[in-house]
Amino acid sequence: MNILFLIAVATLILVCLAGLEVVTGARRVRALRETDPGTATKLPPVSIVVAARNEERNIGEALQSLLDLDYPDYELIVVDDRSEDGTGAILEEMSRERERLRVIRVEHLPQGWLGKNHALWVGSRQARGEYLLFTDADIVMEPTVLTRGVIFMRKQSLDHLAATPSLRMPSLFLDMFGASFIIFFSLFSRPWKARDPKSRCHIGIGAFNMLRADAYRSIGGHEAIRLRPDDDIKLGKLIKTAGLRQEAAYAPEYLFVEWYASVGEVVRGLEKNAFAGTDYSVPLVLTGVFGQSVCGIWPFLAIFVTGGAVQALYLATVLVTLATVADSARFHRSHPWYAIAYPITSALFVYILMRTMLLNLWQGGIYWRGTFYPLQELKKNRI
Repeated sequence: MNILFLIAVATLILVCLAGLEVVTGARRVRALRETDPGTATKLPPVSIVVAARNEERNIGEALQSLLDLDYPDYELIVVDDRSEDGTGAILEEMSRERERLRVIRVEHLPQGWLGKNHALWVGSRQARGEYLLFTDADIVMEPTVLTRGVIFMRKQSLDHLAATPSLRMPSLFLDMFGASFIIFFSLFSRPWKARDPKSRCHIGIGAFNMLRADAYRSIGGHEAIRLRPDDDIKLGKLIKTAGLRQEAAYAPEYLFVEWYASVGEVVRGLEKNAFAGTDYSVPLVLTGVFGQSVCGIWPFLAIFVTGGAVQALYLATVLVTLATVADSARFHRSHPWYAIAYPITSALFVYILMRTMLLNLWQGGIYWRGTFYPLQELKKNRI
């Protein structure tokens, strides 16, 4: 039998299996819209902790949305992590107007810490809430989302809830990349398995990571992941390995973020955690690059350079891929037709993975927000 035919068959089978898992898995994830905020009774105090460094572009809108939450008992703690732009002035002005907002200024980063992780740790130590919500400084929230999240956690008896935002992008191509990135992330983390105590899969999302304060402190908090660039995911891993209960939930109607403003920002932004997400494993990165190239890029090219049964198999592979991406989009307030860009966005993702790995190895570490973190030190904080 022709080797090209066998390769095409194998590719189709792999894509079908992956697509089936994504499509069925997506339907097992609950949504915050299923929670009625009107059923809230005796809600516990919540502390929202935000780390901010040079966030003047988005922090005003984001913090105003947090200050406008309809939750009855919460505090907002923003840790200004050595900002050099207008972030500090914005925070000072907003804190004068709203008593709920407390600003902490970090002037010095201790040895052995990433800036964001240290800022969140500092904020958590000042928090009084029974629940802690860690969120990024550019996340805009709808007023009922905190109430929905707390009710969801209590109803499901959770120690940790990670909620998905919708991505607001300034260009069509970035919107398309965002839709594809959801597939990449889903295949890597399998969020639908996070609530399964028998599965090793875990979840964490920087836009909305909410934990019971007791659970957070029992796992060592951000001090246990002080040198993890992928802090949100690794916080979820600590919860899972401790035998605590976690779950992912859809919340695209209630959480919004301008993820990146340009393709260059996407490439530079993922320098921080694309390699870290594999625990700095070169073989794992190369395996991912190979798999994505063979299953996510090559079939789209193959339909133009092959013929007969092989071409038909690759056409089927392409159709399955497009259907999977389009189906996923409906859960994240994205357009199904964005799927047509999947081979191009896949190629960009492969480039980002390879570039990040090679750059981190060549530099001997990661430059992030004006600070250099040696790879040798980062590798010591394995979780």
